[in-house]
Amino acid sequence: MNRTTYIIFVLALMLGSCRFASEKAAEEGRSLYVIHAGSLTQPVQDMARAFEQEHPGIGIFTEAWGSKAGARRVIEFETPADVFLSADYMVIENMLIPEHASWYLPFATNEMAIVYTSDSRYSDRIHTGNWPDILLRDDIGYARSNPDHDPCGVRSVFTIQLAEKKYGLSGFSDRLLSKDVHNIRPKETDLIALLEVGQVDYIFLYRSVAMQHGLKYLRLPDSLSLGNPALNNWYRLASLETLGARPGETITEYGEAMVYGLTIPHRTRNSQLAEKFAAFVMDPDRGGRIMQQAGQGRVRDFDNPYAAGVPESLRKYPER
Repeated sequence: MNRTTYIIFVLALMLGSCRFASEKAAEEGRSLYVIHAGSLTQPVQDMARAFEQEHPGIGIFTEAWGSKAGARRVIEFETPADVFLSADYMVIENMLIPEHASWYLPFATNEMAIVYTSDSRYSDRIHTGNWPDILLRDDIGYARSNPDHDPCGVRSVFTIQLAEKKYGLSGFSDRLLSKDVHNIRPKETDLIALLEVGQVDYIFLYRSVAMQHGLKYLRLPDSLSLGNPALNNWYRLASLETLGARPGETITEYGEAMVYGLTIPHRTRNSQLAEKFAAFVMDPDRGGRIMQQAGQGRVRDFDNPYAAGVPESLRKYPER
């Protein structure tokens, strides 16, 4: 693929992550501005279309970011986001509450996978027992997202740290995390372009995104996938220091089974319409069905410390 074709491909991917409401709807206050995790691009766009069909005349603008970068849009630029959907509910808790939001609801799960194509070197040999050796090879390139911008980047590090512990691979985490650092990208969906054009052989990515894009993937055991809440004590053995909400601030994050979260920021321009869209996302027969079709499961037995702040219209959705 030549440079021009590559640029067109990347631009198309970027444009595909945004969905624009009509100018007329925006002018008349009948639009919603939704900031969401990159891994939610397809299901959010599907939900936006379905919501618009239910509410004729309403327009929805969606914008995809790494969840932490999206939160900083709300914080630093005071973006009047109406709904914020994060790949990690802790982004809302750590970065937006209490100054920019008061509550969140859990609405989806996911799991980590190692994703590749038929053209990836050793794609016919990789399995759950040898992927650490393959990714360390000099002739293999791999990519992950930036932990300071994106929960998938944090979770990639956790998977690598847990693999070292699970398989007794002394020094594996440091070796792999110091390899191919030039391939680190802001959010997980940015990695797909690197994989599709053959710049890398493997990427750490959510299984749902691999399914949505028809990519091959290695399904990891529960002990490494961060997909099983029963293993949270094991997952918490992995940790990473990342940038916080404010310049110079850092936080320590610990491994945990994946839970996506949504909130309505304080600066929403239309709280009633935002609540209706949030209800659509949480409804198991509407947004919930779309999420499941996109490869993301339901959240169960979640203890929400901010449940008391959830708007009355959404309190019937303690979990999806």
